Amino acid sequence: MSAQQGDTVKIHYTGSLDDGEVFDSSEGRDPFTFTIGSGQVIPGFDDAVLGMEVGEEKDVVIPVDRAYGERKDELVIVAPVEHIPPDLEPEIGQELEVGGAAGEILRVRVVGLDEKHITLDANPPLAGLELHFKIKLLEVA
Repeated sequence: MSAQQGDTVKIHYTGSLDDGEVFDSSEGRDPFTFTIGSGQVIPGFDDAVLGMEVGEEKDVVIPVDRAYGERKDELVIVAPVEHIPPDLEPEIGQELEVGGAAGEILRVRVVGLDEKHITLDANPPLAGLELHFKIKLLEVA
């Protein structure tokens, strides 16, 4: 049975970068379950699983435009440290949620901090990167 659009699938996967660094894996955990075409995963991951047979394993490379897209400079925000709530002690690499201009909640990472400014990056951490996945299809429902 091959995986088709709308099917719920169970897989094991390992995701890595060009240099081989693993950024995520289901190894040692329950299989990852998602519905193909539902928007739960990046488009290139849907593409990779589509048509796979139960028990099949494959290695795929997902280009930037089918992963998290290009990094956008306009999503890097520099703000005066006075805008930091007094009870928050930010650190480089820390993830925060901040209010956007239209009232939405943005997930950001602290990427710079000095006496006068805090620099926040709202780009997805894997934006601008080609992604490598080893995928094994375990089940199609």
